[in-house]
Amino acid sequence: MRRRPRGEHIIRLDGVGLRYGLGPEVLQDISFALPAGSFHFLTGPSGAGKSSLLRLMYLGLRPTRGRVMLFDRDIAQTKRYELPALRRRIGVVFQDFRLLDHLSALDNVALPLRVRGVKESEVQKHVPELLGWVGLADHLNAKPSTLSGGQKQRVAIARAVIGRPDLLLADEPTGNVDDHIAMRLLHLFEELNKLGTTIVIATHNEGLVQRFAHHKRLHLEHGTVSKVEE
Repeated sequence: MRRRPRGEHIIRLDGVGLRYGLGPEVLQDISFALPAGSFHFLTGPSGAGKSSLLRLMYLGLRPTRGRVMLFDRDIAQTKRYELPALRRRIGVVFQDFRLLDHLSALDNVALPLRVRGVKESEVQKHVPELLGWVGLADHLNAKPSTLSGGQKQRVAIARAVIGRPDLLLADEPTGNVDDHIAMRLLHLFEELNKLGTTIVIATHNEGLVQRFAHHKRLHLEHGTVSKVEE
């Protein structure tokens, strides 16, 4: 996988506003740039717009106004057929997991690798190893319907990181796990970051943010950025 030099901006938003339908703007005048290889916590109270901002960053939404730059590409000027290739460079951990119910934990995690055409021998080597690391070695063949919320969360995280994406966006990735597992997952994100992945983690867990205070913070209040550390 191609690695970008630290210091370049992997995400840039300029004067971005977002509204749903005819309602008021949920994001207002958002402007910031995140360097490639950086690690940011995205914080703010409920309703501040954290999930909406993440959706803009993984191309799940287009802004109502303003400009979104991703991997040096202006998304408004990017052709529709070019978007899948950009999305494949992004790993996303969703709050609602979005696992495929008919697939096992192993097959859910393996999906991004198989889509990319990775050899099955490599899949069978790396996927069980990662699931073991997140504490699911005994649940490789379990279907999502048999897993707890915390176990589903860990499968979703493993799926997001297995391909070592250029950008990882995680929406409350530790919301369903205990403190011990939360710390283990944050260390996993840190290891991925050391390999060059840009990390953005949305969280309400102020205690966790304080434990990892050496990482930077992007803070939202009332739909706008009140603090950006680069």
